[in-house]
Amino acid sequence: MRKIALLLAMFLIPACCLAISENSVTPQLPVSKQLKQQLLGTQVFIQIFKEERTLDLYGKIGNEYRLLDSFRICDFSGGLGPKRTEGDFKSPEGFYSVHFNQLKPDSHFYRAINLGFPNQFDRENGYSGNYLMIHGNCVSIGCYAMTNAYMDQIYTYVNAALRNGQSEVEVNIFPFRMTENNMQRHRDSAYISFWKQLKPGYDYFLKYKRPPTMTVSNGQYVLSQTPFSAPPEAASKHFLALTQTK
Repeated sequence: MRKIALLLAMFLIPACCLAISENSVTPQLPVSKQLKQQLLGTQVFIQIFKEERTLDLYGKIGNEYRLLDSFRICDFSGGLGPKRTEGDFKSPEGFYSVHFNQLKPDSHFYRAINLGFPNQFDRENGYSGNYLMIHGNCVSIGCYAMTNAYMDQIYTYVNAALRNGQSEVEVNIFPFRMTENNMQRHRDSAYISFWKQLKPGYDYFLKYKRPPTMTVSNGQYVLSQTPFSAPPEAASKHFLALTQTK
């Protein structure tokens, strides 16, 4: 009986550990609707996952970012992999920043947020393209298209954050949730070396609940922020301060 118990333990313990590991990358549950409404005006952060067709919107509470809501991406084009050439119909992947002048409240596609493609990484690698957006109208050629109702919410929170003092909103775009299993599943992709550059940024947010600081060195993304070197930040502005968002 002891041998049988030992054998069962040998099989069950790894399975249990695997379950814990997989659960550790399960997306956060969104905050309550009431708290979400109260957080209008706080700093925000966006993650996009192509394969899962998901846009996650986070809001800052103290020094951590909590999930406000997950939105189904209505459409994107070109499949997995980064945008490289104007006219390739690809939607971007990588690390982008949105400033107030990149908001388009009167877009032909309802409302739009310009991602700022090409960024430094794209320029150093000779990638071309313009006007890559998150927008409404549920139709896309190289953009991330949402329903108008979803775009209303996303735009409202980004606009409020920028009006309330956030200098830029970080948008991290990944081909998929970059778990070890997913990386292994895509190990033979022509894009795997590029995706390995994205993974440290994904892992950093997963662990510390703060957007990563990514720089570009020799045409590659590099995580420059560590838990030991990251500068301390003051707590978020009171998230009920909404007067500047009008």
